[in-house]
Amino acid sequence: MSLQLSRIVLSFLENHQDQQFTAKQIASWIFAQFPEECAEKNARSQIARTDAELVQQIAAEIGSQFPRLAKRNTQFRRTQSRPKRYYFTRKSEEQEIVEAEQPGKPAPGAPKKLSEHDLYPLLCDYLCNQHALYPKRINEKRSSNRQGSNGNRWLYPDLVALENLSMDWHEEVNKCADMCGDTRVRLWSFEVKLKLNRSNIRENFFQAVSNSSWANAGYLVAAEIGGDDTLKELRMLFGLHGIGLIRLDTCDPADSEIMIPARERRTVDWNTCSRLADENKDFQQFMTLIREFHQTENLRQQDWDIWPEQ
Repeated sequence: MSLQLSRIVLSFLENHQDQQFTAKQIASWIFAQFPEECAEKNARSQIARTDAELVQQIAAEIGSQFPRLAKRNTQFRRTQSRPKRYYFTRKSEEQEIVEAEQPGKPAPGAPKKLSEHDLYPLLCDYLCNQHALYPKRINEKRSSNRQGSNGNRWLYPDLVALENLSMDWHEEVNKCADMCGDTRVRLWSFEVKLKLNRSNIRENFFQAVSNSSWANAGYLVAAEIGGDDTLKELRMLFGLHGIGLIRLDTCDPADSEIMIPARERRTVDWNTCSRLADENKDFQQFMTLIREFHQTENLRQQDWDIWPEQ
């Protein structure tokens, strides 16, 4: 009997509703449950594969076939994390976002449910240890709100960061840059979300545009990105507005990745920075630290939200 891969995969996911699996996990299960069919598949191949190579081949076929299968039934979905995870759910994409953002205890046996605030130190870890940035949290609760209840909506990024471009420059080059008025730092801005999918992608992207367009580089950051169409939409929006995308790995921040690099702006929008500093003490301190760096060339670790690599 031939291995009816599509039918088996869809049946497996439907029987494990709302549970996410990598293609390799599904392929390993198939290899264990359908040994005769897998052996027949290997025998028909022109290449003699080991068991491990056959499992890898099945995993690759799952990945290549899934977009076509999912178009027939949108309840079969996959994330854009690395590695991609496949699942079946009866929830709408809007319901998935609501559940991801709702506080509460996870179901028995499920992993700890993270809040958006749990992501901030993980992102700081990644930015500091993988990109040598100096990140700082911007707490919107420390704002004056002089513009009314919605006056500062979509104004503050979740995190900002300073990149020291002159870290390895010769002393004379640093002095020349100062005399010429050239900047020795790059400023980054980050809007952080738990989950992105087609139901919330445009709203969250344009929040990042609003909150981060003042910086040299602005990023939307997500712990989970659902669906191929979501990534396509993000790439299209990047082409228009230049905001990049970071996938944050909550298990190991070092494995996070910049999926879409931001389009760098040569200059900082200081008018917007002034508005942010007027309204928020955290951002005001960020500006102070930038000024002090230019005056002293010192970046004190205790002034930033960084965790040295262990």
